[in-house]
Amino acid sequence: MADVLLSIYGGVCGIPLVVMILGVGVWLACKVGFPQVRLFPAAVKAFAAALRNPENGQGTSSYRAFCTALGATVGTGNIVGVAGAICLGGPGAVFWMWVCGFFAMGTKYAEAALAVRYRKTEGAETVGGPMYMITEGLGNRWRYLAAAYSVFGLIASLGVGNAAQVNAMLSGINHAMRSFGKISSVRTDLGIGLILTVLTGGILLGGARRIGAAAEVLVPVASCFYLVISMAVLAVRYERIVPAFAAILSGAFSPAAVTGGVLGSVFQALRVGCSRGVFTNEAGMGTAAMAHGSARVHHPAEQGLMGILEVFLDTIVICTVTALVILVSGISVPYGQDAGGTLTASAFALVLGNWTGVALAAAICCFAFTAILGWGLYGRCCACFLFGSRGAQLFALFQTAAVMLGIILNTETVWLLSELFNGLMAIPNLIVLSVLAPELGRLTNEYIKKEGGIAAEGGNHADFHQCKPLRALSHAKVPSLRGGGGSAGKEDLSSEYRSA
Repeated sequence: MADVLLSIYGGVCGIPLVVMILGVGVWLACKVGFPQVRLFPAAVKAFAAALRNPENGQGTSSYRAFCTALGATVGTGNIVGVAGAICLGGPGAVFWMWVCGFFAMGTKYAEAALAVRYRKTEGAETVGGPMYMITEGLGNRWRYLAAAYSVFGLIASLGVGNAAQVNAMLSGINHAMRSFGKISSVRTDLGIGLILTVLTGGILLGGARRIGAAAEVLVPVASCFYLVISMAVLAVRYERIVPAFAAILSGAFSPAAVTGGVLGSVFQALRVGCSRGVFTNEAGMGTAAMAHGSARVHHPAEQGLMGILEVFLDTIVICTVTALVILVSGISVPYGQDAGGTLTASAFALVLGNWTGVALAAAICCFAFTAILGWGLYGRCCACFLFGSRGAQLFALFQTAAVMLGIILNTETVWLLSELFNGLMAIPNLIVLSVLAPELGRLTNEYIKKEGGIAAEGGNHADFHQCKPLRALSHAKVPSLRGGGGSAGKEDLSSEYRSA
C-alpha cells in the first residue's frame, strides 16, 4: 500500500506539482506586474502599523488573520525541511528556495486578496478561501471543483495539519528528555496527548476568533524565541556568515565545489531547493487564503500585503536563518542523507551547548501547536463549505479527538496519504488563481491608485462593517470572468468597500 501511495505521490505531488506552482507564480507576477516588488514597501508599512495597533475590535483584524496564516505556515519545515534541503541539495538549495520564495510572495498576495474579494458569511463567521473564490468568481457550475478542494482540505487537516504536527511535538519533547538522560514511556506520551487534546479542543471549539487570538500570541513569541537563539549562534560565529552566503551562491550553480563532489548536479540543488521551498511556505495550496479571508480591511489588496510578508518572513527570513546556523556552526553535513532536524539540533548544540536541545524542542512545540490551530481553522472552513456552520463545529470536535491519534499512530502510510491530499489541494487553487488573474490585476491597480495609502497610514478600519457584503458584488462586477469581455469588471469598487 505504501509503495502504491509513494508512486502516486511522486507523480502528482513531486516535480509536476512544483512546476505547476512555480509556473502559476510566474504567470501571476507577469500578469499583475510583480506585486511582490511594487507593493513590498507598502506591505512593510502595513505590517509595522499593525504591530503598533493590532486592533482588537469587532471581527478579525488584518494582523490576527496574518498571525493565523503564518502560524500554520511556519512550522517544522522551517527547521527540519531546511536541514534536509542542505543535506540532499547542498547549500545551493537555499538559493533556489529564495527564488521560489520570491514568486511565492506574489502567489500568497493573490490568494489573500482574492479570498477577501470573494468571501461570504456563513452563520456568525466570515469565511473565505479557494472554494468561495471558485463558486463566487467562476460560478456555481464549477462547484464540483470547490467541493473537491474542501474534501482534500478536510483530509489534509487531519494528517499534515494535525497528526504530523503532534508527532513532531512528541519527537521534540522526547529529544529534550533524552538530553537529561530520561526516556519517555507510553504513559508519558499519552499524558502529553491528553494535555494537547484539552488545549486544542478549548481553542478550536471557540471558533475562528479564539483561534486567531491564540495565534496572535503564540506566533510572535515562538518566532522571536527561535530567531533570538539563532542570532546567538550567528553572533558567536559571525566571521563565517559571509563564507556561508558564498557557499549558498556558488553551490547553486556548482554543488560539487561546495560538497566535495558528493553532490555534483545543479539540477539536484534546484530540484530539492524548489521542492522544499514550495512546501515550506505553502504558496499555491490555497490554505492561507482561508485565514486571510476573514480579515477586516478596507480593500482586498490590503490583506494581500500581509500575504507578501507571510512568505517573506517564512522563507526569506526564518528559513535563511536556519540555513546559516547550520553552515556557520562547523557541523559536518552528511550530504546525500536527509539528516533533518537532527542536523539542526546538533548545530545549535555545537555552538551554544546541549541546553539548546530543550530550547529547540520548545520552539518546535510552539510552531507545531500553532500549525494545528491554523489547520484547525482550515478544516472548519472546508467543513463549513460542505456542510454549513454546524458541520464546522462537528469537525472541530473530530479534529480535537484526532490529536490522540497523532500520539498513537506513526505509520508511513498515514503521513504519505495526508501529504498526497495536501498536494492535491493545489490543483483547484492554481486553476482559480490563473483564471482570476485579470480581476486580481484590476484590484491591484485600483488599490495602488485610490486605496494604497490606507494600509500604509494605518487607517481606521471600523467603517468596514458597514460595507456591502462582497458576495453581493462578486456576481455583478465581474461578468467578464464568466464568459464575455464586458467592461463591468473595471468599475471602481473602492467606495463600495467603505460605504453602505
